[in-house]
Amino acid sequence: MFWVLFLLSAWAVAGLACLRLCLAAVRAAAVEPGAVVREHTLTLYEAAFLSGGPRRVADLTLVSMARQRRLLLAHTGWATVVDPRGRDDMERSVIGAIGPGGQSRIAPVRAAAAAADAVRSLADRLVGAGLAVPDGGARGIAAGVRRVRVAAVTVCALGLVALALPLPATEPRLLIALWFALPLALTLGCLAITRMEIHPSSRWASPAGQRLVGALVQRADGTADDRTFLTSVAVRGVHAIGEPDLRAAFAHREKYAEDHWERRA
Repeated sequence: MFWVLFLLSAWAVAGLACLRLCLAAVRAAAVEPGAVVREHTLTLYEAAFLSGGPRRVADLTLVSMARQRRLLLAHTGWATVVDPRGRDDMERSVIGAIGPGGQSRIAPVRAAAAAADAVRSLADRLVGAGLAVPDGGARGIAAGVRRVRVAAVTVCALGLVALALPLPATEPRLLIALWFALPLALTLGCLAITRMEIHPSSRWASPAGQRLVGALVQRADGTADDRTFLTSVAVRGVHAIGEPDLRAAFAHREKYAEDHWERRA
């Protein structure tokens, strides 16, 4: 009966991991009653944050200023200020990130603008309205999923160890394997439910925020103007850009970021 200790350990590991994942999902989905404004109309900055987080807001600001010819984004990956007067806090953050010289690489500008106070204030407003996931909510779910995966592997390992022990003839190994299959089924079932119910959700937007982003896209799809272009960038990212020069500028940004991390490593 020594194998029963391994079975109890398997149940403890599986149960604790699944419980922590469920608690993380509940915390991430919790929205105060009445916090969501039903008639709220998203701005492009809000849609960008809900779709891609702070960096998407910075990308949208760069593209918007470039479309208005107040910022030049070269295909070599450099940003040059044409109009130093920002029209809102986001644009002023980008101009401040470029610096007094009026020219900088896009990669550090993007990183600095994404970490600016204007983006943090935007995030706080969206979280307060129940449209964005609180900081740590999505990370909590991701960490919970990792724990359940580790628990599934641990259950398998404990089961193999239990089956490798010398057993009396009255205790068939098939029956022992079936006992260990129960906590394994618990972990695998929890992962399957998580994939169906949680995986499709955004890292940044709550279910209410996702609905508003979808409504914004539907309204924009019926027109063909500059706002539709910027809506596409806000929701889908810079890869939605159809202009070759802009795509080249941001492609160079990504290459620069990769080289920067390689040098640090």
